[in-house]
Amino acid sequence: MKQAVVTEPGKIEFKEVSEPICHWGEVMMEVKVIGVCGSDIHVWHGKHPFVTYPLVQGHEFSGKVLKVGDGVKGIKKGMKVTALPQVVCGNCGPCRSGLFNVCENLAVRGFQAAGCASNLYVVPAGSVIPIPDSMTYEQGALVEPLACGAHSTSLAGDLTGKNVLVVGAATIGNLVAQAARCRGAKKILIGNRSGGRKLEVAKECGLNETFYQKNESIPDAVKRVFGDEGYQVAFECAGAREIPKIACETISKGGVIIVLGVAGGDTPIPMAILNEHQLTVRGSMMYQHCDYKQAVEWIASGEVITDPLLSKEFKFDKYPEAYKFIDEHSKDIMKVMVTLGK
Repeated sequence: MKQAVVTEPGKIEFKEVSEPICHWGEVMMEVKVIGVCGSDIHVWHGKHPFVTYPLVQGHEFSGKVLKVGDGVKGIKKGMKVTALPQVVCGNCGPCRSGLFNVCENLAVRGFQAAGCASNLYVVPAGSVIPIPDSMTYEQGALVEPLACGAHSTSLAGDLTGKNVLVVGAATIGNLVAQAARCRGAKKILIGNRSGGRKLEVAKECGLNETFYQKNESIPDAVKRVFGDEGYQVAFECAGAREIPKIACETISKGGVIIVLGVAGGDTPIPMAILNEHQLTVRGSMMYQHCDYKQAVEWIASGEVITDPLLSKEFKFDKYPEAYKFIDEHSKDIMKVMVTLGK
């Protein structure tokens, strides 16, 4: 079968490899759609600190079950599925306490373990999540980034009736904002510092309150949208070092700040405000099994709007072109996907 391999930064080669074997407790799928995310592009640029080359990418994906290994229950041939990309040890302290997403020995398919960039892919049955036939394969590939939104919003506590600020309007920020809406947030303000098509997409997804940092500061946008109500929860989805500090300075007392973005270097936090305003600053790492299931439910029900997020599709043999397209249109694109005979 054909496999796309990142042999070195900036280079993808297609190689013929043997078809995988579906062992006991495993599921083999025909890969149909692969989503490309910002972390993939970091690998492409040689800037990801935790990978070695060569590697096979692909961690946002959907497909159709081709084979089911012995001992597998609840998964049948022909089902539409996606799967969690984490490989965990199950024995460390976090795993024993149920925090598999922060396993001490965590590996992620597409980074530290082989990803799905091939015609066929075998994964443990426990990581497989069925998706309804009503969902497209593209929507199935969006379950992974939406699961980030499901997980991060669950960490923020009850969002019912609360006002929410989301900084970062690319795919993750958009889906975090939509997840907050699904969880009952009252008003949601989303913005970025690059402007472009991303803010238009936010509105197409029903996120009508937006800001562009070049034209309006975060404090000004917060005052315009929330007024005296203020906001109680913030999500940092841009990887910008200054945002946690700004959030601490503008959020309501007792507020919760969830950090998803990965910023380079140290991030300044005003400890006096953190203390006196009794704020909570909390990191959010990937997702768990329940977050994948929640993401499927939200997409299948139509609560999360996905069509505006799809910027462009490339055939599998154009995998390198997909990466180059993202590089050339980073300001305006949302999600680029690679398709395999769907």
